[in-house]
Amino acid sequence: MVIDDKDKEIIDNEEESIIDDEEPVEKVPKGKPSSAPRKKVSRKAPPPKANPLVEVKGRLNWFFSSYLGIIFTGAFIGVIATFLQKEGNPGNMGFCIACFERDIAGALGLHNAAPVQYMRPEIIGIILGSLVASMIFGEWRSRGGSAPMIRFVLGFFAMMGALVFLGCPWRAFLRLAGGDWNAILGILGLFSGVLVGAIFIRMGFNMGRSQKQYPHVGLMLPLVMLSFLIMMVYYPTAGDARVIRESAAGPGAAHAALGVSLAAGLMVGFFAQRTRFCTIGGMRDTILIRDYYLLIGVIALVVSAFLTNYFVYDQWNPGWEDQPLAHSEGLWNFSGMLLAGLAFVLAGGCPGRQVILSGEGDSDAATFVIGMIAAGAFAHNFQTVSAPAFLGGVNVWGPNVVGLGLIVCVIIGLTMREKY
Repeated sequence: MVIDDKDKEIIDNEEESIIDDEEPVEKVPKGKPSSAPRKKVSRKAPPPKANPLVEVKGRLNWFFSSYLGIIFTGAFIGVIATFLQKEGNPGNMGFCIACFERDIAGALGLHNAAPVQYMRPEIIGIILGSLVASMIFGEWRSRGGSAPMIRFVLGFFAMMGALVFLGCPWRAFLRLAGGDWNAILGILGLFSGVLVGAIFIRMGFNMGRSQKQYPHVGLMLPLVMLSFLIMMVYYPTAGDARVIRESAAGPGAAHAALGVSLAAGLMVGFFAQRTRFCTIGGMRDTILIRDYYLLIGVIALVVSAFLTNYFVYDQWNPGWEDQPLAHSEGLWNFSGMLLAGLAFVLAGGCPGRQVILSGEGDSDAATFVIGMIAAGAFAHNFQTVSAPAFLGGVNVWGPNVVGLGLIVCVIIGLTMREKY
């Protein structure tokens, strides 16, 4: 069969139309042969450019949810705590949530123990830092209504136990990193309390679901803390009466500069909110589900604080005696933290975690924090708080309140269960 030039042109046109229907290509002009294959030409619209802010937030979410994130947060808390101690905070007390809340109670005039009165900017900073982080990453939610009075009681007795030991879980680990061996008994008591609480959780302990609340409910405690900060800066005195009290001597007079403390609190609140850092949670998760994520953060805190104390600031002082703001009565170091650990695990987290939750809109956690502040005032007004060793150590009423607190917490753990 002979194909003339006209038929050949028709066939070429049909081939081109078939190619065009299947996928777009770049046509090669006739008469100019090419050894290279014809290039495809995309008809699809170019993909939209990624929002840089969304990309950064995604990378930060990945980092803070990883083991690197929790190690960074624990190490940061350890380093910044020793730095705050160097800048003026009491010995082995760069961060102590219980002690600082007690100081706030004194600053408000809720107790008259002059040596422990100071509006601690670290607590204000942690709450506001958590607020900022949760809002930036879309996690701020106003919620509450999960047995608020029980949470108040748990916060009250958690503080009672902590003040018999003289420190919260954060300070227990910082005391250990500073060489205070008395902290070992406190940490053993803390772990034992968490273990008992874990048994109650396995038995069905549950305080009920929290519910969505009006936005201003979740903002109450952050706004209160912001007002305290404003009062510190602009209204320190009113005539001869002090609006915000401050110790002339003692632990309340030992503090870093306001700006330094506030900045440290803001950063700790931001990082801890993103990683869910929690000393009690680390022990609880290890016991219940063999998850070591939070525990690794606690280990990072101890290691970084020790290294900074030893190599940078020369604040390493190993021993049982002559430790700053501590006593050596081992039974009550253990028992005080046994009570605190049990109360913290029933409430869902250590005092640092409760402060952070209150910043992200959890009014139940805020109720727990208020319970701790109230207990800080009660402990000094009714002399249940321990004193440093050189001032007498454990007060005669301290063991009584520890025993009462253990009875109350056990009753709560046994009775607030989904199944009997």
